[in-house]
Amino acid sequence: MSSGARHAEIAGGGIAGLTVATALAQRGWSVRLHERGRELREIGAGIFVWENALRVLEGIGAFEEATRRAERISSWRLYDERQRLIQDDWMKGDQTRLYTVLRTDLHQALANAAIRAGVEIVTDSLVAGATPEGELLLESGKVLKADLVVGTDGVGSPVRNSLGLNLVVRDLEDGCGRHLIPRRPYDPVNNALEYWNGGRRVGIVPVTPEQIYVYTCCPAKDLAGRRTPFDKESWSQSFPGLRDVFERIPDVSRWASFSDVRCHGWVRGRTALVGDAASAMSPNLGQAACLAMTNGYALGLMLDGAQDVPSSLLAWEARQRPVTDATQKYSRLYGRVGTRWPRPLTDLRSALVWAAGRSKAWQERVNVAAHQGAELVRQNDQA
Repeated sequence: MSSGARHAEIAGGGIAGLTVATALAQRGWSVRLHERGRELREIGAGIFVWENALRVLEGIGAFEEATRRAERISSWRLYDERQRLIQDDWMKGDQTRLYTVLRTDLHQALANAAIRAGVEIVTDSLVAGATPEGELLLESGKVLKADLVVGTDGVGSPVRNSLGLNLVVRDLEDGCGRHLIPRRPYDPVNNALEYWNGGRRVGIVPVTPEQIYVYTCCPAKDLAGRRTPFDKESWSQSFPGLRDVFERIPDVSRWASFSDVRCHGWVRGRTALVGDAASAMSPNLGQAACLAMTNGYALGLMLDGAQDVPSSLLAWEARQRPVTDATQKYSRLYGRVGTRWPRPLTDLRSALVWAAGRSKAWQERVNVAAHQGAELVRQNDQA
């Protein structure tokens, strides 16, 4: 674009946008990040942060702040309708770390890292699209030229839509409520618990010394399950042993649907997509945000010193996309098994899940992001 430091314009101030902005700025890029809200903020409850994302946090210097109040999870246990343990250490390997973190804590740690790196953050900035030539288009009509444009602007991504990269943007017809409740002395410590009953799933996960993260998943057609405020009585009927947990859920809550986004490509010219804009997925494997961070960090590393931005972006997509596509597929499968399995066949479901947990090959495929994703971060760091 011009002599001197290369310049990037980034659409979206969420987890993906802040990660790629920081990775670029730490490698000498001038970076401007556009957030459509009036302030840089994150909503939500808890979030699983797996090994691949933890290595990214370490790489950008945000690990200590992000995990200061977090809980390290040593076991993820799954119980069926008959209270049988059908998975223990679900997706956990000996070398795989897992923390649960407040989304707000993670987002703030990433924002602070971006600010330290010199990222310019512009709020109340509405993005209309982008061009392959490296132009970010604002709703005001202003055109911002850059060496690189990155769309991290969510499922409805104006950047992706303007480039015609959409292949599939699909509502998965299920979703969940995410809640934070006060922590009690008898709540789990260093353990994540998940319970299934028919198409309903409940997760109970410690997230800070004072709070428990609870997620309540169900099909979209389960009107009582998705009701807001949260229907404590309906869920207590499905899970009588968890009534105490449900009673602690605040009346202010919301149910959010899950979506899949698949693209013809993540790259067009000097413009790239990261996070939900490129590969939104259900959070069933706890990897949606983790892969957004992994891919955003890898993009910054791939462009470190690269002279040909378009070619480097294509090489980045070729390197990162297989793990993301596989994780999206298995996350979608997990949702089908967990929320849309025929109720008369739930004993068969339990048997299949139990058997899958004892297959090392299956576990490695399902948990490809935490293992291979972390390895890609290590390889990129060494490159």
